[in-house]
Amino acid sequence: MKTSRWKRILMMAIDSVVLFFLRMFRSFTRLEVFETENVHAETQPHATEATKPEKLGIVSELMVDGSLTPDYRRKEPIYFDPETPSSDLEGVVTFRGNHLRSGGSFGTANIVQRKLHKKWSVPTGRLKKGYGKGYWTGSGWTGQPLIVRWTDDQKRQMNLFEQKKQKPGLTEVVYSTMDGKVYFLDLEDGSKTREEISVGLPFKGAGALNPNGDTPMVFLGPGDSGPEKEQYARAYIYSLINGEKLYEYGGKDPFALRIFHGFDSSPLVDSKTDTLIEPSENGILYTMKLNTNMQDGKLSIAPEEIVKLRYETARSSEESYWLGMEDSAVVWKNYLYIADNGGNLLCIDLNTMKIVWAQDVADDTNGSPVFSIEDGIPYLYIATSLHWTASRRLKLGDVPLFKINAITGEYVWKRSYLCNTVAGISGGVQATPVVGRGNIENLVIFPIARTPSVRGGRLVAFDKKTGKEVWNLKMKRYAWSSPVAVYDDQQRAYLIQCDSVGNMFLIDGATGSVLDSVFFDANIEATPAVFGNTVVVGTRGQEICGVEIQ
Repeated sequence: MKTSRWKRILMMAIDSVVLFFLRMFRSFTRLEVFETENVHAETQPHATEATKPEKLGIVSELMVDGSLTPDYRRKEPIYFDPETPSSDLEGVVTFRGNHLRSGGSFGTANIVQRKLHKKWSVPTGRLKKGYGKGYWTGSGWTGQPLIVRWTDDQKRQMNLFEQKKQKPGLTEVVYSTMDGKVYFLDLEDGSKTREEISVGLPFKGAGALNPNGDTPMVFLGPGDSGPEKEQYARAYIYSLINGEKLYEYGGKDPFALRIFHGFDSSPLVDSKTDTLIEPSENGILYTMKLNTNMQDGKLSIAPEEIVKLRYETARSSEESYWLGMEDSAVVWKNYLYIADNGGNLLCIDLNTMKIVWAQDVADDTNGSPVFSIEDGIPYLYIATSLHWTASRRLKLGDVPLFKINAITGEYVWKRSYLCNTVAGISGGVQATPVVGRGNIENLVIFPIARTPSVRGGRLVAFDKKTGKEVWNLKMKRYAWSSPVAVYDDQQRAYLIQCDSVGNMFLIDGATGSVLDSVFFDANIEATPAVFGNTVVVGTRGQEICGVEIQ
């Protein structure tokens, strides 16, 4: 049940005093380092004694084309080649850019002045909530835009405005927002490139584009239901040839063990097998062969081999440690990695839909895992929000950040920060980290909300090998928005980080020094995407903004 605004303000004031005095008696951060099994990238993922799924009471069931089945093997095996891009499009086509969730920016930036400049803005709207009072406004969490540069052949077949079809090198922003619409904008100036798609359900997640640009589709997932009875959340597939709806699925699914349905996860498509992979907050992992077809300029799909994996755990229920996935999955080879609302990190073989290993990450996990191969060994970086593990009265708790061995699921190191949370969701880590390359190849960088003060936060860079802090930037206001790393032609890294009152910062990735900022006067909980020198992000103030890195 929601608490009143004044009660939340009172609790924040009390917590601020408690946090101030706690600093005198205890460390706000702790580091643990673990011994792990000796493996390398060619070792097949497997469970150790500590990461067997049954240790967490995990039981799974499988449905294929409407029938329960104890065993399954995919007709056309999925394999995401670690050496091959998963998309033939130029741009940011899913949350964090790729199947490893390690991007968010495309190309290199020509950075000279190290300044930010507002280029353009476009108004968005609001949508009445499906419960209680109030509206969904602007762009929410995760809220990342998609950005793609179409080829001339691709432009010709789509319903772009004629002048945009003729524009050389058109780069299009595709942005689904919480007013229930999908906006199509020219990256250069924010002008419309085609008519919006109006769905009427709030889009919090990023959605995704079909990585095969010859059959352009957008995959959309409302994060909640609308105000009318028939406006229940489900996932959608729309054609970008003519803007028509091709398919919908996942709404009020009777196979789901959880009542709530939402699709904040950004899906992935395996182009070679034409297979869609979509986790849901209802506790089901969906896959389906799309059977995409383009004939006489018309795009169609005919999904088959529709596979649904559901699971339950020893501690999940409708009241606490919920089932369901809000983060976006990593896929490496034929293995999918995803965390859930109940504090479980899962490794799943996509070709058998078996859960290979499971790790306890303690709490509600909304930021996506990020994959990294270091010295031939694959790892995952992930952190949690502060929800289930917060103290009952003061809503304080230690929020864990993990480096995890992707082969075995074992902890490599664990860093924790004492945080506060408000309304059960806001503290800890809601963001997805930057795993560095170039001159920050040794760093992984997380924003941590509501520490060491209730309204503040930290942006912290850790040494990948040791988990030790390399730099720690104090933020006056906390961030849910994920940082994005932008690289110049010398592979020098700059970070774009937005906060909860509307600041966008340009930060030196190697030192944590703030180089410049711009202010938008509204919460930015959405995650930016960057193409070249242009940053695009939406605010809760009902505005999509284009910003130039100079």
